[in-house]
Amino acid sequence: MNYKSYIAERLKIEGLTKEEVADAIEVPPDLTMGDYALPCFRFAKIFRKPPALIAETLKAEYKTDEVITSAVAVNGYLNFRVNKIGLIKETLSRIAEEGERYGSSDEGKGKTIVIDYSSINIAKPFHIGHLSTTVIGGALYRIFKYLGYNTVGINHLGDYGTQFGKLIYAYKAWGNREEVEKGGIKELTRLYVKYHKEAETHPEADDKAREYFRLIENGDEECVGLFSWFKELTLKDVNKIYDELGIKFDSYAGESFYNDKMQPVIDELEEKGLLKTSDGAKIVDLEEYGMPPCLILRSDGASLYATRDLAAACYRKAHYDFYKCLYVVAYQQNLHFRQIFKVLELMGKPWAKDLVHVAYGMVSLLDENGNQVAMSTREGKVVLLEDVLAKCREKALEIIENKNPDLENKEETARMVGNGAVVFAALSNSKIKDIAFSYDKILNFDGETGPYCQYTAARIKSVLRKGGEPKKYEIGAVTDEEYALISCLAEFPETVRQAAEKLEPFYITRYAINLSSLFNKFYMGCRIIGEEENVMNFRLDVCKSALRTLGNALSLLGIKVPEKM
Repeated sequence: MNYKSYIAERLKIEGLTKEEVADAIEVPPDLTMGDYALPCFRFAKIFRKPPALIAETLKAEYKTDEVITSAVAVNGYLNFRVNKIGLIKETLSRIAEEGERYGSSDEGKGKTIVIDYSSINIAKPFHIGHLSTTVIGGALYRIFKYLGYNTVGINHLGDYGTQFGKLIYAYKAWGNREEVEKGGIKELTRLYVKYHKEAETHPEADDKAREYFRLIENGDEECVGLFSWFKELTLKDVNKIYDELGIKFDSYAGESFYNDKMQPVIDELEEKGLLKTSDGAKIVDLEEYGMPPCLILRSDGASLYATRDLAAACYRKAHYDFYKCLYVVAYQQNLHFRQIFKVLELMGKPWAKDLVHVAYGMVSLLDENGNQVAMSTREGKVVLLEDVLAKCREKALEIIENKNPDLENKEETARMVGNGAVVFAALSNSKIKDIAFSYDKILNFDGETGPYCQYTAARIKSVLRKGGEPKKYEIGAVTDEEYALISCLAEFPETVRQAAEKLEPFYITRYAINLSSLFNKFYMGCRIIGEEENVMNFRLDVCKSALRTLGNALSLLGIKVPEKM
């Protein structure tokens, strides 16, 4: 049962829909206040009454029943209590019945969500700056799929532009096929850095690089062959990282894929009178909408990101007929996407309203002194994501060696913990916040981290190994720790729905932390193994349900649960 919706149906607040009322209902931080609460402060302007009076009025009109057993007005809040036994029975039986599907739904049936994320650059290093787009996109992909949507993950590869001409120049001048095959992205990066140093004193190199890129565009066999090889090497390297992070894509259609799809968009802009000439360049004037012009073609006729993004949006709508198309891209591109969406709207595309920029903050790494590590691809100063993951796995193994040296499969457990720590850290706050993390902080087994949640899951598995499968029981007196934990379990389906609605995987990470904390309070406050049989079986069932729900939450984030830690 969705208790928020159940309460909202019976409140009937004039001027507000049932959905709006349900969204306003909260779970109090302290369950002694109630199981659910409606803050009435937000209604004060609507009804021109003090919040306390609004709460009292709503209380007088609300009829309690066998589901909601009481409604109490306190300091501008209307607090509700549910039938405890009913909530416990329904929650535990639903988790047992639905298992790994608990928290899922079919609300997205028949709807397609396209998610553009990660979008790595060919022949450039996969660095820590790519972490957020990769794991946020991956989490949203899983969340929407969990809710029944047909989900399409697209890695919009950066595989177009003069940088490939520069790389061909560098390879021809200083490269070696054997060394490039062996070194992969790192060797290509070395060549790219060497090119920029060379170009500082030999600017004619830029002319030659532009010529090589033109040859790629014109289908020159040698240059296209080198470009394809660079692309193949890049994907081979980055797929190792995607495998570590559990990231999947349905399409790798990058910028070059839209090379032959731009002209129809340019023609349509021309036909609709939207394309103007400015200093030889072709633009769409957006001054009326408070934005600078959207540049479509340079004065030399070259296309830009905007041209390709317009073509990509049109292709995706025609090919996938999406319900929503999400772009998981850093907030620095806010203006770019506002321009793209507005141009499509001006072109008369009714689906322009279904395009969403999922903006996120920047990720950086702190050194041992707490200073941010600066990065520049051109100068060769990058923090490779591959190295970050490797170091976290290494540190996780050190911690395991110290805490539990006899643990089986230590390396595999360290892999799960190290990778999970990085993913959880990147998703542990609202996506728009900048993140600066240290290895020690994200690998803390006691803080609000991925390892803390994984350790809690491993602890539950240990209890269930000792206690065995729970047998039939009758629910008797329920402790505060038991009820708080089960109430949290009941909230998981709503949490998943909110994460999708707000496009915030952060809702799932905070839920996992809260669930882990409540389980550990239950574990410390309630004896399980050796308790009277009826009580023991009830508590074992609570443990089993907590493990399933925590496992489902971590799975949506792309984090695995070790058997032991």
